[in-house]
Amino acid sequence: MNSKSLFWLLTTVLLTTAPLAEAQQPKTVPRVARLYSGSPSATTDRTGAFQEGLRELAYMEGKNIVVEYRYADGKLGRLPALAAELVRLKVNIIVTSGSAATGAAKEATTTIPIVMTNDADPVAEGFVASLARPGGNITGLSTLAPEISGKQLEILKEVVPRLSRVAVLGNSTEPSYAPILKELELAAGALKVMLQYLDVQNPKDIETAFRDARKGRAEAVLVLPSPVLTSHRTQVVDLVVKNRLPAIYPDNRWVDTGGLMTYSASITDLDRRAATFVDKILKGRKPADLPVEQPIKFEFIINLNAAKQIGLTIPPNVLVRADKVIK
Repeated sequence: MNSKSLFWLLTTVLLTTAPLAEAQQPKTVPRVARLYSGSPSATTDRTGAFQEGLRELAYMEGKNIVVEYRYADGKLGRLPALAAELVRLKVNIIVTSGSAATGAAKEATTTIPIVMTNDADPVAEGFVASLARPGGNITGLSTLAPEISGKQLEILKEVVPRLSRVAVLGNSTEPSYAPILKELELAAGALKVMLQYLDVQNPKDIETAFRDARKGRAEAVLVLPSPVLTSHRTQVVDLVVKNRLPAIYPDNRWVDTGGLMTYSASITDLDRRAATFVDKILKGRKPADLPVEQPIKFEFIINLNAAKQIGLTIPPNVLVRADKVIK
């Protein structure tokens, strides 16, 4: 075989095998992480909403996307180690469940994109430079929790017109705690209500908080967003009922557990919408250029069964405004 024939033979082989070799190259499947402050059982609906959002954008877990789930089970001290583990896995994006998880992810990486799903006040918490221009590796969705907390106190006052003392259950180590309390103080002043702050940093503080509420002659309870409290919401709701106190809670999961009322942004809607941020980032957009979005869906839910348990009558003018009434 002369050199010219050999040249054309090799060329033909290369042209026919190149597409085959290319087809055999494995495609890189993006790996996304979900970092939760709470437990799997406490976040089932949130996980389902996020997965629904992914499916709407043609992402199927195990096929064209992998999702790594990590849970702190209400123990916020575990979050830094979990965030560091996800960084070592070299995930493409970390999707967080709240301020504590976002803070841990922020400390763990300045390069991996972070998508918030329900942070109370990302600017005040130092996660983004502004809502319109985040400016770093963090973007996502905010809950407007500080503003909503003032509205929650107003609703409690409408339900109990003579209300003068309210016990506020929250976790002072949460990044969102300070901005929420600031708004609550403003609302309390206008409504002429005295607030009693009860710090619940771990499950053993729950019983103590209710003993202190009794000593402080609390007439109602307002529960702030907190992974510790959410993970033990059944215990909290049971103690509220035992003490025959009207209460308003941070999201619909509490009412489903037997709580009296909630007024909040729809957390599941925020989780579903978080998938759109994942999609944009995987397609090349930078978190710094993706504005933080506000809630567009709010829920006011009243549980009449819970009202009956404590002998409370919900005023008709409040009841008629509810998006959902559980009977």
